[in-house]
Amino acid sequence: MLFPAIQPAHTWRVPVSELHTLYVEESGIPDGIPVVFLHGGPGGSCEPGHRRFFNPEAYRIILLDQRGCGKSRPHASLEDNTTWDLVADLEKIRGFLGIERWVIFGGSWGSTLALAYAQTHPEQVLGLIVRGIFLARSVDVDWFFNGHAARIFPEAWQHFIAQIPADEREDIVGAYYQRLTSKNEIVRMGAAKAWSIWEGSSITLLPDKSVVDYFSDPHTALSIARIECHYFCNQSYLRPNQLIEDMSKISHLPGYIVHGRYDMVCPIDQAFLLKSHWPEARLKVIDDAGHAVTEVGISNTLVESCNSMLEILA
Repeated sequence: MLFPAIQPAHTWRVPVSELHTLYVEESGIPDGIPVVFLHGGPGGSCEPGHRRFFNPEAYRIILLDQRGCGKSRPHASLEDNTTWDLVADLEKIRGFLGIERWVIFGGSWGSTLALAYAQTHPEQVLGLIVRGIFLARSVDVDWFFNGHAARIFPEAWQHFIAQIPADEREDIVGAYYQRLTSKNEIVRMGAAKAWSIWEGSSITLLPDKSVVDYFSDPHTALSIARIECHYFCNQSYLRPNQLIEDMSKISHLPGYIVHGRYDMVCPIDQAFLLKSHWPEARLKVIDDAGHAVTEVGISNTLVESCNSMLEILA
């Protein structure tokens, strides 16, 4: 069960480059175990409910919006926005907050970034809690954007591809990139809403209008669609299978992997592959869930995992 809602004790606007300034907040107990929440997307944002996974009397809770996301500025910017910029940003924020080591919590794209950060800075990581595993390989992107998930959600897929003429559908991601970077605002926003609604329509096991409404919000849709498409056109700035090949760097760390059995955005085989290279991790499969962190089985198990991590670190 989620912890009661709390307000941040501190918020900051942290400059991380000449262009980008990140929104960062802290809640919980100042001398607690530091934990940083990495939101999904890329292009999503942190939300007030994300604080509720952590015991505020035991954790020092850090939330942030990644480059171009949420309250960070400039909004939906693709310039100087790569996986390794985000990894470097986390180190800057860790230093800014005076944190020596922290727990990394990330879902979906946040799991990708969590693994990339931990493999780059293992000495700074106490443990990881990751959900809805996305390994960012070409096969993982192809599953969702080259017609495989469409076999489960054909109505939503038809709405998604309706933006793209038939002669451009051999490369859906590339075709969307052209529109999402168009100088025509109407073209950009039409593509952004279609992209984001496709994701929102397939993220839960059972239809959830509130989730679709969140994804279709213009501010949210623009950053999710533009930044996701930008990353996927650039192989997420990772070499092929990098996150699995580099697991030896962090396989000694304690961790929890939480994944919905019927995840149609990031199929569950990614979680099993990650677990096979991470002996210290505990894999928890939620049999009545898809991909969304808001699904009850997933959110409850994440709370349990955060509580168990405290016991491990104690």
